[in-house]
Amino acid sequence: MDVTVNLQDPQGLSPIDPEQWEPWLRLWFEALGGSLPLASAYELSLGFTDDREIHQYNAQYRGVDRPTDVLAFAALEQGFIPPLPPGEPLDLGDVIISVETAQRQAIAQGHSLSQELIWLTSHGVLHLLGWDHPDEEQLTAMLAQQTALIALIAP
Repeated sequence: MDVTVNLQDPQGLSPIDPEQWEPWLRLWFEALGGSLPLASAYELSLGFTDDREIHQYNAQYRGVDRPTDVLAFAALEQGFIPPLPPGEPLDLGDVIISVETAQRQAIAQGHSLSQELIWLTSHGVLHLLGWDHPDEEQLTAMLAQQTALIALIAP
């Protein structure tokens, strides 16, 4: 399965080797199999930023005037997949993570920044694929799926 990750980390905020993301996401997409939109290849952007920048995005796009940990901007409308030329990847959208907020959360949870970034990335990717958590039942299902995805890449 072909998965392209357009990594955006101009400040070098993520401690994770940039080369690691594509193999990890490929494993996740293979595991998600039948729940993926049908395409020969997939593409997404993964960006790491600070609280100031994610605060701006959160205010502009969600009307929430504070930083957050992760934002996902899905390129696909629910249930609609545009026709693609053969071999062209399906653009799933963008995941943006505040490394500052992730660091605070990692400390509060007692684990590494890398673990928190992987957790937030899995959450954002599931949002790109249409997962949501408007109620407790769907949140529980989404968190279980995140745990299963992360288990695939655990050392």
